Amino acid sequence: MRNVDFTPLYRSAIGFDRLFDMMESNNAKNAKSTSNGYPPYNIEQKDENNYRITMAVAGFSDDQIDITQKENLLIITAESKNNEDADKNYIYQGIAERDFERKFQLADYIKVLNATMKNGLLHIDLERETPDVMQPRTIAISHK
Repeated sequence: MRNVDFTPLYRSAIGFDRLFDMMESNNAKNAKSTSNGYPPYNIEQKDENNYRITMAVAGFSDDQIDITQKENLLIITAESKNNEDADKNYIYQGIAERDFERKFQLADYIKVLNATMKNGLLHIDLERETPDVMQPRTIAISHK
């Protein structure tokens, strides 16, 4: 596992300290708001503008999971439907199938591309789209 230290970026990034603070504090808030950090997740940077959130959601089906983006907040909720397991007599039950809600604070101009489920892992692909007015442009120098 690789942890990212944003400290060197504070010196060269003006105006982004709010973003770095949100990213660093988001982990702490999620750990406190959910019991034992359930479900576990990874955030991967695929390239400069693409990211992937991967969550371990073993035991849940697609129709039990709801993914919502409201402004800059990504909310993933799941409701466990254990009705068929009520009559089972477990000797040991180690697979957690409890309801959860996980929230991620997204930076500006981040949009959710898609979500896929494979082998008990939920993959959510994100992309940063910089508006045209914020794209760098070349200014021609006129000779008078």
